[in-house]
Amino acid sequence: MEWNHDHIVHINGQTECPSDPSAERHKWRKKIEPWLSAVFQAEHLSLLVGNGLTTALAQLAGASPVAMTTATFGCSNEGKVLEAATKNAASMGRGAANIEDQLSAALSLLNGLRVLDHADASAWEAAIDRVLKGFVTEVLATEKGIEAGWDKGSELRAREALISFLMSFASRAASRERLHIFTTNYDRVMERGADLSGLRIVDRFVGAMEPEFRSSRLRVDLHYTPPGIRGEPRHLEGVVHLTKLHGSLEWRYDHPRLYKEALPFGADPSHPGVPAMLRNTMMIYPNAAKDLETAAYPYADLFRDFSASLCQPNSVLVTYGYGFGDDHINRVIADMLTIPSTHLVAIAWGDKPHDRIASFLSKAGRSQQVTLLLGRHFGDLAELVHHYLPKPAIDTLTLRMTELKDRRGDDRSTESSAPPEASNGDGG
Repeated sequence: MEWNHDHIVHINGQTECPSDPSAERHKWRKKIEPWLSAVFQAEHLSLLVGNGLTTALAQLAGASPVAMTTATFGCSNEGKVLEAATKNAASMGRGAANIEDQLSAALSLLNGLRVLDHADASAWEAAIDRVLKGFVTEVLATEKGIEAGWDKGSELRAREALISFLMSFASRAASRERLHIFTTNYDRVMERGADLSGLRIVDRFVGAMEPEFRSSRLRVDLHYTPPGIRGEPRHLEGVVHLTKLHGSLEWRYDHPRLYKEALPFGADPSHPGVPAMLRNTMMIYPNAAKDLETAAYPYADLFRDFSASLCQPNSVLVTYGYGFGDDHINRVIADMLTIPSTHLVAIAWGDKPHDRIASFLSKAGRSQQVTLLLGRHFGDLAELVHHYLPKPAIDTLTLRMTELKDRRGDDRSTESSAPPEASNGDGG
């Protein structure tokens, strides 16, 4: 596959590279939307979103997205930490290191200093807490900006874009397997979007005041009993499963409990729900960056959910805003593709040469099981929800209308057999 193009469309085993798809929206809609509609009807459908979705919403809402740039710790051996972070990022094909790579390396160094009972350990503890505080402040500021700008804009508002995006995947027949949403983001955009869309979320947390994390393997679901009918519960529509693979802003660890703190969307950093010491309590830093750490609680359960949802026959995974820069996630996706009936749909905003997705596919192969929509046009959230993502609710009505027209016969014969209009004159 040739990657040296800004826009790449790979559908049904055929690749096209349009130079200006915005000039041929109707043509590409006729090709892409029906294909996605068919793919989304798979028995098992999962959605993996990364930071690209939050960035796209922030731009629509006029907010500042999280930069994810490296930070300054101001401690000894900081150069070594940055060097280790850069090597780690390069090994995963991400290029330059970001703040997650830095924090992972800094936490590894801190553990070593503690083993040695080194005097620098306390300085690194304070520095890591300070960097985490700044990072959390930036994520909360992005949430606040999105919340304030839900209804900004004249063409497509952030609220409408998020609801339309989610409902394109979540509007499945209740008899089908539930949509399972996975995200690597620490923010609560998916939860807020579910609230705005009227979706009910099922996750591993149980409780009302301080929901606690449970490791149960039970597939919890929601049902209802129709009026006048007993003993025949039916699946409730608008239910999704949500798994946050890298933790969340409101997750707190208080040994041995992992629970959710009542932290409002876009809260001020001084809110009581934001702890003073983030390092040992807030479950957001990239503990899942290494296989050894992935085996630790609660990430083992989260990644088991990920692999169990993907690695089964007739499974489809759609990615949006995910850069294929996490080996531990890429490996599960590659394992999924070894099952012939599975399919991967990768939608990404970016420019040539699309090196991360190219690197992943060169290792995983299976191009016949992959759909690609790459480039600034196809990856643009507004273009995506307006022109290319299917609308299941409309599809159902369209099918009914077509069936009704078929039963009535050709439109022209219907018109010719219609009775003549009554005369407005007095008559002869």
